[in-house]
Amino acid sequence: MNATATEQAHPLPAGERTLLIVEDDRPFLARLARAMEGRGFRVETAESVEEAIAKVKANPPAFAVIDMRLGDGNGLDVVAAIRERREDARAIILTGYGNIATAVTAVKLGAIDYLAKPADADDIYNALMRKPDEKAEPPENPMSADRVRWEHIQRVYEMCDRNVSETARRLNMHRRTLQRILAKRAPR
Repeated sequence: MNATATEQAHPLPAGERTLLIVEDDRPFLARLARAMEGRGFRVETAESVEEAIAKVKANPPAFAVIDMRLGDGNGLDVVAAIRERREDARAIILTGYGNIATAVTAVKLGAIDYLAKPADADDIYNALMRKPDEKAEPPENPMSADRVRWEHIQRVYEMCDRNVSETARRLNMHRRTLQRILAKRAPR
């Protein structure tokens, strides 16, 4: 489907094509910005939560692609800032540390989708432009037992407001063991 047909199928918020990309991986940020400009967006970039929130306050974007973990904080703070300034904005979270708990939190804060890295520009564009009543395709492979365990730990960690000591207590786990698990990437 070409961009014009997509625009007709799903009108852009307020007819705008402004896109804020928040990512601290500079090479990926540059590639994604070029790819999205090629798809007709006017792209602004930020490499930190602080820089992104300043840009949101100055000019709230119609669309946003936000990395979950940034050097100075959590991308969910940017989603919340965008939602405060512009209710019709369409933001997605992009992360290499995907888990159900943070996906749920992202959606509650106003994100429309949650994509695991590596996501390509087509996946990101399709998520941004998907109609509200359209459903994303289910994953081809179900979660492994290790992944289910990791998801449970992440959910409890989020329920405890990211407090490692409280999470370890609730999981009946040593705090250092929990810290090692949280520092690793999600199992497949």
